[in-house]
This record gives sequence, structure tokens and C-alpha cells, in this order.
Amino acid sequence: MNHPIYRVVFFEVRAPYTLRVCFDDETDQVIDFQPILEGEVFGPLRDEALFSQVRIDPEFHTLVWPNGADVDPATLHDWPEHLPELQRMAKRWTLAETKN
Repeated sequence: MNHPIYRVVFFEVRAPYTLRVCFDDETDQVIDFQPILEGEVFGPLRDEALFSQVRIDPEFHTLVWPNGADVDPATLHDWPEHLPELQRMAKRWTLAETKN
């Protein structure tokens, strides 16, 4: 199976928790991250000050945050396709936190 490699080359803030992400194949996605901001890794990004510290990792060419959160650039590139599963995962992360 051939898995395309995408690189994030630019991003800009569009709204709270929402970024326009541009890729090396000259496409872009406007992504609202709020639906997945749950759990140990992504939950802290509900703090807008932490979320706003997003940057492009120079080695992996994806978005990263200071707390270690990141998202595969292929997932970012095809966000609408992956969002339903990411939302299901976010619900499980929330449930896991409430059990602890």
C-alpha cells in the first residue's frame, strides 16, 4: 500500500482552536480541533494560551504543541475523512479520564 507523505508548510489561526493548515502539495484544510480536545494529551489544549503555542516541527513537518501533542500530517491533510474516528477516540479518552 502506497501511503502519501505530506508536509505541513504553513498554518494560520482562523478562530479559537481553528487553524488553516497548508501542505507541500499546495492544498490546505481549515481544521477545528475543538471536537478532539479531550484526554491526557489533547485535553490540555483547551487552554487557548497553550493551543496558541502550536508550531511546525522542523523534522517531521507536522503541527506540534509544547505538551507533546501532535497529529500525523496525513491525518491533517485528510481531516474530514479522519474526523469521525478522531471524535470516537476523544470520547474514549474522556471516559478513561473519568474512570481514573
